[in-house]
Amino acid sequence: MSPDPDRETQFFMRPNVVEWTFTRFFGFLVGTLGLGRSHHYLLGVRGRRSGRLYSTPVNLLEQAGRRFLISPRGETQWVRNARVAGAVTLVQRGRRQAFRLQPVPDEEKPELLKQYLERFRIYVQRCFPVTAGSPAEEFVPIAHRYPVFELIAFTDADRDATGQARIGVPPFNCCVDRHP
Repeated sequence: MSPDPDRETQFFMRPNVVEWTFTRFFGFLVGTLGLGRSHHYLLGVRGRRSGRLYSTPVNLLEQAGRRFLISPRGETQWVRNARVAGAVTLVQRGRRQAFRLQPVPDEEKPELLKQYLERFRIYVQRCFPVTAGSPAEEFVPIAHRYPVFELIAFTDADRDATGQARIGVPPFNCCVDRHP
């Protein structure tokens, strides 16, 4: 397998031990116990190499009737896996929904990043070199660092006879798996 040529230029902010531990615990609360606020979801995605199901808690941004997944840490493992899979599953309070992913172009990201940072600053401010409340123009030079996906709901044509979305992500009852 050849190495990723863009790996050297991709932004990734590795969580420290405390952040990693909190993420695992919070993933358990959101995914297993169904606790959390309306924007907290447990994201499930199939591993691009292992085929294993991985999960991590995420904050979902809703803007003008559209839903967006934003990775404040940059090119994380869930982002790489989601790009290959093309779809993810979101779980909240026992309800599971599958979505296709539509990458958002860099020129559309600044306003979304601004809204994301303002709404979730308590969780993600440390991941951004721009402070909450800054104008969208300040996000232009850094927009390429942050993957942003629009979530597209599956239609009836995307579902099998049982009503399940055909994306290869089975129902799961797990906590947060650690990425290798």
